Amino acid sequence: MTAPTVGMIGIVILFTFIGLGMPIGFAMGLVGFAGFAFLVNFDAAIVRTGVTTYHLATNYAIGTVPLFLFMAHILFSAGIGKDLFDFAAKWIGRRRGGLAMATIGASAGFASVNASSLAATATMGLIALPEMRKHNYSLPLASGSVVAGGTIGSLIPPSGMFIIYGILTETSIGRLFSAGIIPGILLALFYMIAIGIWCRVDPAAGPRGPKYSWREKLLSFTQIGEVIVLFILVMGGIIGGWFTATEAGAIGAAGAILIALVRRRLSFESLKTAVYATLKTTGMIFGILFGAMVFNSFVTATTIPMKVVDLVASGDFSPMVVLLLILLIYFFLGMILDASAMMTLTVPLFFPIVTSLGFDAILFGVLVVRMTEIALITPPVGMNVYVLSGIAKDIPLTTMFRGAAPFVVADVLHVTALILFPSLVLWLAYL
Repeated sequence: MTAPTVGMIGIVILFTFIGLGMPIGFAMGLVGFAGFAFLVNFDAAIVRTGVTTYHLATNYAIGTVPLFLFMAHILFSAGIGKDLFDFAAKWIGRRRGGLAMATIGASAGFASVNASSLAATATMGLIALPEMRKHNYSLPLASGSVVAGGTIGSLIPPSGMFIIYGILTETSIGRLFSAGIIPGILLALFYMIAIGIWCRVDPAAGPRGPKYSWREKLLSFTQIGEVIVLFILVMGGIIGGWFTATEAGAIGAAGAILIALVRRRLSFESLKTAVYATLKTTGMIFGILFGAMVFNSFVTATTIPMKVVDLVASGDFSPMVVLLLILLIYFFLGMILDASAMMTLTVPLFFPIVTSLGFDAILFGVLVVRMTEIALITPPVGMNVYVLSGIAKDIPLTTMFRGAAPFVVADVLHVTALILFPSLVLWLAYL
């Protein structure tokens, strides 16, 4: 049996395990270990697994995971999400669809201190959705803006998906963070434009919100001033080369504690909850990464990536066509896999192909994160939708997915813009 054949069998077994409900990290580790042992030998698999896991555990960059997660959980307990929504609602809530736009703006702001799309969706679902329902927003628009806004969470740094991609491909996490800023802001604008078009076609879908005086608008800056300073400090330090992404995580976590203390919103119970949630999420991410790295060794041993590269090189395919086909695969995979599973399974296969064709690793990273985020709002496995469904149990899933559809169109246009104008991604990354 040839190595590529063993690889294909291993991939089929892996998907079978995942379909049966086995944790993704354990499934990848088990298949990767068994496959490598079959292709080489058992002793080599033991050594390879040990070396791989030790290398990952001692990787300085992996420290960004718990640090940024802890920062997010502390700021969440300090009520930053509500402050951001109140700020955005006062400035743009008076427009038609303004509260939905404020939800997008608050989601983008919350993304700057939060590494999880699901957390952003849950936060805005608890804060923004009741406000929009109180002002008689249509349920598709209200729920669609919440789930779509959550997808910005993995694009604007700090991003858990960028951290995973950076570790899997040994790409600079700091540069990935920098690369996500402009696309993240642009995505928020695309979403707001989509809301504006929606409300122009159907004005009743997004009635005007309450009117606020200029004094109230200006005073609202005091609600979020510390968060803005913290984001500028963390990201400015990374872009300016003052400190690494891991050091930025430590500074961000310390800053979050200081903000919560100043606002008198940090109790012993909230601190304990934040620590527990950070450890739980970190353990899950580390488990996935350990399994993915073992599985990567198996995939490399099967020579499948090299075979595909040779096939592409020998065929009459332009690099752009290959890239578009890979992104199309991501779009359809997103309908059956969650974001973290999709990234850890596919990046080891596609990364060598894309880089061999001359595409920048950071550009591909942003595109991959973008495609995995689209998966969070497309059926049947749209995790953001299911998170919101757990909060708003009276809104049917079909209504939420229908509300997300216009935002998926905006996503496609956004990805197209990033491909056509890669400087939107690379300018800050290589500044």
